[in-house]
Amino acid sequence: MSIRGVIAASEPHTAEAGARLLRRGGNAIDAIVAAKLAACVTELPLTSLGGGGACVWGDAANGYEVLDFFAHTPGQGLTSPPVLDFAPVTVDFGQTTQVFHVGKAAAAVPGELVGLLELHRRAGRLPLRAVVAPAAAWARDGFAISPQIAMVVSLIAPIARRSPAVARLFLPGGGLPQAGDRLANPDLGDFLHALGEGDPDAQVARYWSSLIEDFGPAHGGLITAQDVAAYAPVVRQPLRVPFGSYTVLTNPPPSAGGGLIGVGLRLAETLGLGEEAFLSEQHQLAIAAVLATVSQIRQSGYDERLHRDPASIRDLVAGVALPAWVEVARALRGENPLGATTHISVLDAQGMAAAMTTSNGEGCGHVLPGLGIHVNNFLGEDDINPAGFHELPPGVSMSTMMSPTVVLAGDRACFALGSGGSNRIRSAILQALLNLLAYRRPLDEAVNAARLHVEGRKLWFESPGLAAGVADALHSAWPEATRFDAKSMFFGGVNCVADSNGRLCGAGDRRRGGVVVVAE
Repeated sequence: MSIRGVIAASEPHTAEAGARLLRRGGNAIDAIVAAKLAACVTELPLTSLGGGGACVWGDAANGYEVLDFFAHTPGQGLTSPPVLDFAPVTVDFGQTTQVFHVGKAAAAVPGELVGLLELHRRAGRLPLRAVVAPAAAWARDGFAISPQIAMVVSLIAPIARRSPAVARLFLPGGGLPQAGDRLANPDLGDFLHALGEGDPDAQVARYWSSLIEDFGPAHGGLITAQDVAAYAPVVRQPLRVPFGSYTVLTNPPPSAGGGLIGVGLRLAETLGLGEEAFLSEQHQLAIAAVLATVSQIRQSGYDERLHRDPASIRDLVAGVALPAWVEVARALRGENPLGATTHISVLDAQGMAAAMTTSNGEGCGHVLPGLGIHVNNFLGEDDINPAGFHELPPGVSMSTMMSPTVVLAGDRACFALGSGGSNRIRSAILQALLNLLAYRRPLDEAVNAARLHVEGRKLWFESPGLAAGVADALHSAWPEATRFDAKSMFFGGVNCVADSNGRLCGAGDRRRGGVVVVAE
């Protein structure tokens, strides 16, 4: 039996939804949209039709592009600021706590629903009813919650309890769900069914109307009719990063992550990384130096330039001003614990690749009535509001660390990957790419090997698999380093698929319950 494609995701239902479409003759876009719709049901703490994201996709014959459907800042047309429903919530992660802001004024204008529909319209092969069917069925009939998602629900319990409507989605019977318990979302199931069987435009209009009515100024939010009328997904040219014989395509500005990954790759190549023994002291210290330099680049006005001067980010990745940063990395060589994002990668037998990352933040604690859609809290996350909360002007495409990525050999996709993990996304993807392209590690090892992350002067690292003495060397070089003695979802969740000389395969990140399905 011939292979139709391969999909890597972070939850079994998500992966199976995409595989079903591949088995039915769908292409990579059919599969990834079906999988993401399923994730909006079965990975609801991490993604939602009330969130946003980005997808890089294409093939050798037609080229590659990015569809950016991340959130925009609301408030267009407001003449005076309303009384805002915006409040802090403390989430306990065990090793640390973090304050998120929730409420209706934490909700940015979401793009996920219209983004998925636009992606399917542009490149899907099968009818929309087939694409939405798996998600609609699991929402209506229920599904068994995975261990990973049950754990995430327990982390965001203060948000899940914020309103009765959200509690009904996450806390059946009032208690935290356990792995294997069945959850359902009949309102969302009915909405998805109507989306596939009826007039999609009418359902989108219903969705937008609910946002305006329930998340507008009269109810403590900021979303206006002008915001909704102005929103549309944006097609962008991928950021192209040369690396040896490969070309890496990733999310361009105003995304923050793609440029940081790109400059990290250029630094690593210039420094000659790849000759060190994998997971040795030399390897880990070299990676830490590159990650520290990338962190310094971000702290040197990078975020401000994403909107004001995006061409400078492309110039940096192209090599302009790179030599100075190479010297910083040579000298060094000698943030959000949850990361409520999720990633899916697909390759089909015809050579089409698609990599999509989406998020709902942690959710704002309110749903769209009658639709079962938990709306984002992007305006209440520190990492994507570096100037402070509600400081961006209305109508701005918000920045994100999301960096869905496709690697080309010539003009054909050989890898498609991405990661969840908030500000650790850049580190997770950069290390996976270097493991594959510079250190030539097997796919599963490249995805699941021990990782590091650097923010400013602070290092976090995983110790499993490191050579003897490496952990001590890292502590010596980074005295305030935090060591993880088990693999942790803190370090992201890279899901990667590959075309190895015509053989389709994949690797899921076990930190976040990664699943791979080869569709035959």
